Amino acid sequence: MWWHHEGFGWFAVFDGLLWLILLGVIIYLLISLLAPSREHRHQEEDPLEIAKRRYAKGEIGREEFEQMRRDLTGRSPPG
Repeated sequence: MWWHHEGFGWFAVFDGLLWLILLGVIIYLLISLLAPSREHRHQEEDPLEIAKRRYAKGEIGREEFEQMRRDLTGRSPPG
């Protein structure tokens, strides 16, 4: 019969597709392991910048912010 020829027919297409998916997963895993994570970048953020952002959002008051700034920089407030 004509369908009993050499080769795998449609299986060859799916086989190639499976290899592409596997290759994509491997590349994604390598990139995610080698790239710095968001948590790591967040930990490297300057503590004074975090305090400024919290003050700007209203999470802390002026006195608390000034105390944090003094503690972090070792300087007294201006004026």
